[in-house]
Amino acid sequence: MKPLLQPAAVLILWSMVMWAWLYATRIPAMRKAGIDLTDRHGGTGKDLDGNIPDKVQWKAHNYNHLMEQPTLFYAVVVILALLGDTSETTRQIAWDYVGLRILHSLIQALWNRTIVRWAIFMLASIALLLLSIRAVVGAFSA
Repeated sequence: MKPLLQPAAVLILWSMVMWAWLYATRIPAMRKAGIDLTDRHGGTGKDLDGNIPDKVQWKAHNYNHLMEQPTLFYAVVVILALLGDTSETTRQIAWDYVGLRILHSLIQALWNRTIVRWAIFMLASIALLLLSIRAVVGAFSA
């Protein structure tokens, strides 16, 4: 069970790296733009689009992306672990997903070439689909 949980733990840690990176770049950009949060009410990080440099916001957008589809990854990894599917194939697909998501993050945060980012996202999605199929087969097999 433990080897299958390792990729999920790494992706969680990576998400926190992106969280730290977004604030390490966003707060100085907000100060430079003269944005004072002390009197602001409501709003979201998306409100900063167009008010601070796009390159700064790319990190925040990626952090948000890491809170979306990867939640399915965490669930499917737990399901597979509980089903006892810790095979080399399953572990490799899980690591492939994590590696592709980290690559996706780096592309989005540093370069943000949409077609490249999309291609990496699609490869990661295929890996997640394969894991999901394995979970369904395992859950319904005798």
